Amino acid sequence: MGTFHDKTILLTGASEGIGRALAIELASDRPRLVLAARNAERLESAAESCRARGAQVLTVAMDVSREAECRALVTRAVEHFGKLDVLVNNAGITMWARFDQVTDFGAFERLMAVNYLGSVYLTAAALPCLKRSRGLIVAVASIAGLTGVPERTGYAASKHAMIGFFDSLRIELAGTGVDVTVVAPDFVVSQIHRRAIGPDGKPLGHSPMQEPHIMTAETCARLIRRAMERRQRLLITSLRGRLGRFAKLVVPGLVDRIAARAIRERR
Repeated sequence: MGTFHDKTILLTGASEGIGRALAIELASDRPRLVLAARNAERLESAAESCRARGAQVLTVAMDVSREAECRALVTRAVEHFGKLDVLVNNAGITMWARFDQVTDFGAFERLMAVNYLGSVYLTAAALPCLKRSRGLIVAVASIAGLTGVPERTGYAASKHAMIGFFDSLRIELAGTGVDVTVVAPDFVVSQIHRRAIGPDGKPLGHSPMQEPHIMTAETCARLIRRAMERRQRLLITSLRGRLGRFAKLVVPGLVDRIAARAIRERR
């Protein structure tokens, strides 16, 4: 049996991208999956793929930026499966725009509401259950939460907030049996880029990334699964991300140039 056999795992942002790939990756362990996202149709498609691999699946269409919906999601998950062992905060949105070109700052509020506050609301609702199961909290953040990235000011700010929150929470939870795994992916092929918010607050409608040159969601999901099995403190999915974390302490200007080049080359 796999590590997550018969474990109840709540995963947000599960309808596509990293979330969908992670749900399918975990499904072969025959867990109990609670898959949440805003789009019910795409969510059910992901659920079918998971059921085909042996998982029990409950789908819930909801918006993590709404605190009441987060509480209701946890309640429904526990009522349906009886417990909660793992919470994966994966739901997120992104933005591509130079700050001096932004005309709609409502996008910054939306980024914080989904990427940061959504994780806070859901973790607060789930924490009593996770303490009982001595469970695991997974926060899918970004390498942009560890260093500045040009054209991603709003997104990077929300992911910095997310990492700061979960690093602090980890310390508070010492001795409770609840572990926190923070994931900082580099660029990953995902539909999130196509719906990225532009400077005018509207979706770009296309991916700005050189997708053949960046990590697939499936590869990222395998790395996350391994980190979850180890209850690893921090997963940085790329070599440049791992090197950059330490280089920033001694040659911060070099890290700035690497980040600028990554955005310029879109990979």
